[in-house]
Amino acid sequence: MMRLRYLLPTALLLLLSSTNVSAAANKKGPPPKKAPPQPKMTRAEKKAANKELAQKMANLKAAGQDTVSMTKEAAELRAYELRKKKTKGLIHKREASLAQVLFPGASPEEYMDSEPVPAFVEVVESKKTQLPFKYYDLPTCPMPSEKIQKRFRQRKNLGSRLMGHKQTMAPYQFPVKVDKGCTPLCLVEVGGKKLRWMRKLVERQYRVHLSLDQLPVLMRSQELNYAVRGYPIGFKAPPSFTGLKEDEYYIYNHLRFTIFYREEPEEFEGVRIVGFDVHPVSIEHKMDGKVKSGEMFEGGASPSVETCNADDDGPVNEAGSYLALRSGQSGEDMKILYSYEVAWEQSDIPWADRWDVYLVGSPDDEVHYFAIVNSLMIVIFLTGAVATILIRTLKRDIAGYNEMQTLEEAQEETGWKLVHGDVFRPPQSHPLLLCVLVGSGAQIGSATFLTLLASMLRMLNPLKKGQSLTAIVLLYVLCGGIGGYVSARLYKFCDAKSWKRATIATAVAFPGTIVAMFMVLNIFLTVVGSATAVSFVTLILVFLLWGCVATPLVFVGSYFGYRAEKVEVPTKTNQIARFIPDLPHYANPPTSMFLAALLPFGSVCIELFFIMSALWLHQLYYIMGFLMAVLLILMVTIAQVSMVMCYLQLCCEDHRWWWKSFLNASTTGLYLFGYSLWFLGTKMDLVGVLPVVVYLTYMSMISLSVGLMCGTVGYLSCFWFTKKIYGAVKAD
Repeated sequence: MMRLRYLLPTALLLLLSSTNVSAAANKKGPPPKKAPPQPKMTRAEKKAANKELAQKMANLKAAGQDTVSMTKEAAELRAYELRKKKTKGLIHKREASLAQVLFPGASPEEYMDSEPVPAFVEVVESKKTQLPFKYYDLPTCPMPSEKIQKRFRQRKNLGSRLMGHKQTMAPYQFPVKVDKGCTPLCLVEVGGKKLRWMRKLVERQYRVHLSLDQLPVLMRSQELNYAVRGYPIGFKAPPSFTGLKEDEYYIYNHLRFTIFYREEPEEFEGVRIVGFDVHPVSIEHKMDGKVKSGEMFEGGASPSVETCNADDDGPVNEAGSYLALRSGQSGEDMKILYSYEVAWEQSDIPWADRWDVYLVGSPDDEVHYFAIVNSLMIVIFLTGAVATILIRTLKRDIAGYNEMQTLEEAQEETGWKLVHGDVFRPPQSHPLLLCVLVGSGAQIGSATFLTLLASMLRMLNPLKKGQSLTAIVLLYVLCGGIGGYVSARLYKFCDAKSWKRATIATAVAFPGTIVAMFMVLNIFLTVVGSATAVSFVTLILVFLLWGCVATPLVFVGSYFGYRAEKVEVPTKTNQIARFIPDLPHYANPPTSMFLAALLPFGSVCIELFFIMSALWLHQLYYIMGFLMAVLLILMVTIAQVSMVMCYLQLCCEDHRWWWKSFLNASTTGLYLFGYSLWFLGTKMDLVGVLPVVVYLTYMSMISLSVGLMCGTVGYLSCFWFTKKIYGAVKAD
């Protein structure tokens, strides 16, 4: 049981911290031994066993059993609550553990006694801002020597560089099964702007994230039944707690690490790490003798620290002994003595179940199934509407038109048949721009589909930092040929002559816009010293990918597109365009745009909430099967809505469907941006102007990409629709 003096700071930490945790992929090692096959149970036996298990878990909950501790009962309760998450996406294949779902192909790593296990520190981030900082930008102990870092250096991919996630070695040492008491680490002096900056970081609830054996550090409380990833830099105490006139800021300068390990000599050699916990302590150390600032004590002469030896349990959080973030009475710099202690505890929890605690409290998969069902209902409704138009209305119209042509009746044509001589007239307004937008959308859509397909086929791990972004960037570059081909085919159909300008615009327009926005934002991030500021070398690499790979592929695709035969259409185009009558309000922009994009956005808005939470609230999203299903549903919905809107427009004798079909579908991106504004106002608590600018800039990029992709689907589906219906009628 935790002492009573721990409860107050622990409760305060709970208020300051979030309730979501995330996991990282484990590095590969020798494959684990497979368990012997179990005899199959009958349906009645399974039902009885499930009923018995449910009753047992209900009794554990009634007895007050928590779900976050490392006890056997808590592990069983976690496994029971997370049993549905062992299904991989939409494929009902039950996996043996969450490790196989989250990290397919990952194997445990065994460590020998006294072997040093490297700990890595990631960015220091907060939900209140989107400006993470590097750990060693803080006034903390210096990083290990270059020789040690080279020994344990990890590779970085392009995505992690763009996201600013750089893992560096932490200054702590963790030899296997070697307990450490209160160990002084270093002394740091801080004052002036640095001290005021630290107070601001504490106020904005920044957290430090460590990882050991690729396992993120956790703060967990058995009494309060919570577990959060990382630990806060410090905490803010109100005047009612301190008795002062204003809020006081304190820093956590002592860390109590607890490492849980599993040891099974019959199964494997060495030990496997199954848990990594931290309990931060704020304490004003009292030292004997003079100590130099910035000097690392461990491995050398350590100072005598009275507070380390005052209690057998080490330093504890007690009112009156907290270390306040303030300069001395005469204005001298503040001195911070960092220290830590390590305790290794044996556990019976298997390595494959060590990820369970990271998903406790995350949304259940039934919510995702509900989102899929909701989207499918919209698709079924739209399919019925399109089928009615194609089978009943169009079939009757086509039969009537063909009968009139056969009987040579002199009746005047009405409805959509009336514009057969103008429906395939190339757009008179900015045909080059339209072709460039459609080509860019085809390139984005192809890259997105291939990325999700690779995730479903376990070719990449969506939880490994930067890997998904790397795949999207590389696949977008490699899909340049698709964008150039689509743009060239459409531009050739428009009988345009500036094919060089069209090709260059396809290669430059969209990526140039994204890069320009990113460059401007990167300047501000560099000024404030954010960890997400991209280095000059990374920018050069992006430009090389763009200029040396993507652009040549666009030219190659355009070459084959212009060499291909012109798209054939079933009717001839009149020399003089037909007069367009007054249109009803639903067929004119912007009304038609907002009406057409409403159903596609509604089909994905539920799943969109989880995606936004994963992007901005640091939640866990790993079900790529659901995401692929949502993407396909979105594309089908857009295609059907676009065809319905196109039919209604043609019935109003308006043959200008080219731009309208693209804009009607691309407004989905505008809906997405509006949703991001709602998410910003209701779910996020950003502080300052720059975090809001960062959020809106990235959401603008995402909304633009989604709008181009959706607009391309709407345009191409309407092109196919008009060719089909006018190819079925007899026209002069």
